[in-house]
Amino acid sequence: METTVLDVRAMPPRERHPKIFETFEGLKPGETFTLVNDHDPKPLFYQFSFERAGAFTWKYLEEGPEVWRVEIGKAK
Repeated sequence: METTVLDVRAMPPRERHPKIFETFEGLKPGETFTLVNDHDPKPLFYQFSFERAGAFTWKYLEEGPEVWRVEIGKAK
């Protein structure tokens, strides 16, 4: 199974979170996508924790200093 990669580094900041949540909503339970970002997406984690508590998974694959990659999934 191929994982979708969503690289938001070239997107205007105001468009990033809506696109990330749109991608998340398109997942089936158990599916994941890889987010590529130019900073630690910790605020995004807090937003997911508040808005989608218990419905997502979050795993750092790369933690900077220039690129962060996070595997975000829809819980089964």
